[in-house]
Parts: sequence; structure tokens; C-alpha cells
Amino acid sequence: MNTNQKAIEYLENNDYDAALALFQKALNDSRDVESLTNLAWIYYHEEGDIEAAIELAQEAVALKPTSHFPYSLLGELLVQMERWEEAAVVLSDSIAVEPSKEAYNNLAIAKYHLGELDQATALFLKSAGPSDYAMYSHVHCLIQLGHTIEAKHKLDAFLESDDDFVGEVHVAELYLELACFSEAVHWFEKSWDTYYKSPDWVCRYIYALVQTNAMERAVEIEAECIRLKQGDIEEAQAEDCDENWTESDKEAYVTRLQMEKKEYEHILEQIVSGFVPPFKFTTSLSSKCYLFGCSRHAHPEYKG
Repeated sequence: MNTNQKAIEYLENNDYDAALALFQKALNDSRDVESLTNLAWIYYHEEGDIEAAIELAQEAVALKPTSHFPYSLLGELLVQMERWEEAAVVLSDSIAVEPSKEAYNNLAIAKYHLGELDQATALFLKSAGPSDYAMYSHVHCLIQLGHTIEAKHKLDAFLESDDDFVGEVHVAELYLELACFSEAVHWFEKSWDTYYKSPDWVCRYIYALVQTNAMERAVEIEAECIRLKQGDIEEAQAEDCDENWTESDKEAYVTRLQMEKKEYEHILEQIVSGFVPPFKFTTSLSSKCYLFGCSRHAHPEYKG
């Protein structure tokens, strides 16, 4: 059993310190593709040291590996750091070596943030399942490009029973972007008893209700959110402080809750006056194990 295999074994047995020491030893013994990539992965996922991970992954990629692991890992790290242009280059190289859903998704993210929507749209589709976040991102891009008929057709096909279903609120948000207000209300309503009620989507639910003339329900939603937020404020104010929850932490939290309550108190009036609550789209990084020799995922050791 070589050093890398021993390190993997310790990692599987949750003996992290011993595993880290062996991954570092493997690198000291030989700065090859495997040792560089594996230690980069450990620094990223276990140490949270992204800069150190990037340096090691860049060194691995410079060796022109025949596996996509170093490229995919480096691309993921660069997306994490919002270094979009660098990420796009590395992830394109990863796909050239071996296409993967993760690389397609992360390249789509880079292209989206670079404003290259046509490419982002196609790449999100290559990484997407029937109703997952990548498909949600693909449909969002279609809407931005003005392909509303295609977007509506694909959104209508979303199913709650699908694996990795993106969630009712996300589906509702896209229907709202398509000005399909009845469908948006339907999906927002399905999420009402299960989602944490935050102003970013609740205000858009109220907006959809106003657009369908469901004013009574809109008033109910607004009143319920004000009541719930007041309860949160009172609960937070009564909470005892300690070294992990200081008076400063408590004050900042209560201030945020009060601002959210104030937002609810005025939202219906603002919407009736013409305000449209904004849609907040965020991209979602795709990650997987890139450890050479990982027994859990049946990864072979690197053979260049």
C-alpha cells in the first residue's frame, strides 16, 4: 500500500490529521499529478484554504494530465473565487479531456457571469436533469434571451417527483418572470407551509397575487408575515447572550428582523403603486470528489 492509499484509508476512517500528514508526505516524495491534486482537494474541502488549493491545482494542470480531475478541481476553485475568465479556460480544457456534468455546469456559470448567455444556456442544458437547478438555470437563461415559448414549455415539464427537484419557489419565480401569474401563484402556494418565509420570495408571491386580483389572499399573506416576524423579534430579544451569541450579534439580528418586518408592512402598498419586487437569481456551483485512489467512489490512482 503506497502513501496515497494509506492517506485515503485514514481519511475514510475519519483520522483526518493522519490523512493530511500522509497527503503532505506524498507531495514531498513526488510533486506529481496525483499528489498535487489530492492535497489540493484536501486543502479545499477539509482546510478551507482555497488559495493554497489553487496553487497546487495549477501546478498539477501545468503537467498536462490525461485525467480531467485536476482541471475540474481547478475550474471549480476558480469559479468559487469568481475568477470567471480563468475558470472558463480551465473548464473548457477539462471537458476536452473528458466531459462531465460538473464541468459543464461550472463552465456555464463562468459564461453566465461573463455575459455570454447563449453559451451559458447550452452548457446548463448539457449538465441538467429534468427538474434540477441546472435546468432551472437553463430556463432562466432562455427567458433572458427572449426565448419565452421554449422556456415555458420546459418549465411546464418540471415535476416535484423528479430526482433533485429544484423546489416550488424556484419554479414559481420563473413563471413570474414569464408573466404567467396564475401558475406562479399555484407554485408559491404549494411552498407556503414548507419554505422559510423570507421577503425576497414572499414579496414576489404577493405581487403575483395582486396581478391575479387575489387581493384578499395578498392581505392575508402580508398580515401573516408581519405577525411571524414580530414573533421572531420578540423571541430574539428574549434570548440570553453568551460568548457565541453576543449582545452585538443579537442587536444586528434584531435590526435585520425589524427591517424585514418593515418591508412586509409596506410591500402591498408599494406593489399596488407599481413596484415590482426584483428577481434574485444565483448560480449554483457543482462539485464532486476528485481524489485519485478514492475507494468510496472507486477512483483509480493516476496513471499518466
